[in-house]
Amino acid sequence: MPSTTTAPETESPRPERPGFGRTFTRYLTEANSVMVTIYSLLLAFAIGALLIIVSDPSVRRAWGYFLNRPSDALSFSWQAVSTAYRDLFEGAILDIGRLQEFFDGTATLAQVLRPISETLTYATPLIFTGLAVGLAFRAGLFNIGGHGQFIFGMLGALIVGFATDLPPLLHVPLALAAGALAGGIFGAVPGVLKAKTGAHEVISSIMLNNIATYFLLWALSTTFIHSLTSQELVSKPVDISARLPRLLGWAGSGLRVSVGLLIALALAAGIWWLLRKSTFGYRIRAVGANPHAAQTAGIDMGRTFITTMGVSGALAGIGGGALVLGLNPYTVNPGTVAEFGFDGITVALLGRAHPGGIVAAALLFGALKSGTLHMQPAIPVEMSTLLQAVIVLFIAAPALVKTLLHLRTPRGGLNTLEARGW
Repeated sequence: MPSTTTAPETESPRPERPGFGRTFTRYLTEANSVMVTIYSLLLAFAIGALLIIVSDPSVRRAWGYFLNRPSDALSFSWQAVSTAYRDLFEGAILDIGRLQEFFDGTATLAQVLRPISETLTYATPLIFTGLAVGLAFRAGLFNIGGHGQFIFGMLGALIVGFATDLPPLLHVPLALAAGALAGGIFGAVPGVLKAKTGAHEVISSIMLNNIATYFLLWALSTTFIHSLTSQELVSKPVDISARLPRLLGWAGSGLRVSVGLLIALALAAGIWWLLRKSTFGYRIRAVGANPHAAQTAGIDMGRTFITTMGVSGALAGIGGGALVLGLNPYTVNPGTVAEFGFDGITVALLGRAHPGGIVAAALLFGALKSGTLHMQPAIPVEMSTLLQAVIVLFIAAPALVKTLLHLRTPRGGLNTLEARGW
């Protein structure tokens, strides 16, 4: 029989791996979490620039004769926008002119550090409340009650701060612990209601916010808490032994940022460890990812809801305590709480409920607040709120950013944060 020969097998060519440039370009044109966040910021500042142009009378007049002299409209628009955003940067980070004065010997170091100190001061409470909302998000819960938890934490720290006489090494931790306990108990209430009755945490926490607000007004009117020297609705000041030290006090007076910032950063690191390395964090992530599968695997849903909301409330409560213990005049009035509880929701959304992202988002919002105050009276202070709102709008709707910029859908689909149970 004739012998048969087989052709030698040829190796199939290996697919070429895309180079760095191609991979990076693909990443930039994809609607992933990082790029959606970056593009949301850029779109928000672009919309802010348009509003600055529209609100400036001289720029509007220049656009009125655009066809005759287009250079006037473009140059005036650029000058208005660049000046506004330069003032925003100088009010939030560093005033270049003041830095030059410092080197010339006509300005102090405290004046140079004041912008960054104000940014960090505004950002500190937002880190606490952002972590509170973000932790609940990871369990599929929407903790909209950070406002009330912040108030109760503030009151708990205040009472321990002025009603007890202790050395500083004990007084400060005890006051912060009281704030955490008060905020944690108040935060656990929606968790208990959800676990035992099925009541949604959004509805119950909104009602508890109102209860906390009116409780604060009542508490400030009592003889136990009301100031002994003022007729206004303001509390007694906390003792000196319970006040948090200034972080930049060595640089001079007027720098308000306190050690509360370091506590906030430490808690952010602790929450990261809790979520990634602990059994409790695994239960939180499992319930948030798929509650039915988590329940089938034996995870106690009710217990997870209660403990998560309790820890979330404690984080907001520590934020309230750090505020009253760290800022002059170390008292509480109806305006002290501001909107830190509600702004924490936007911070958690922008940070994608990740502790590192929450810290970065809080710093951004703190910079917007500090910088916008520096931009007055040319730019209204509401510009900060507007920029925050637009940023959150795009962050919460990645499909909108994808459509506007014609981005590609990532392999895993669009990443959105969800609170389950509606």
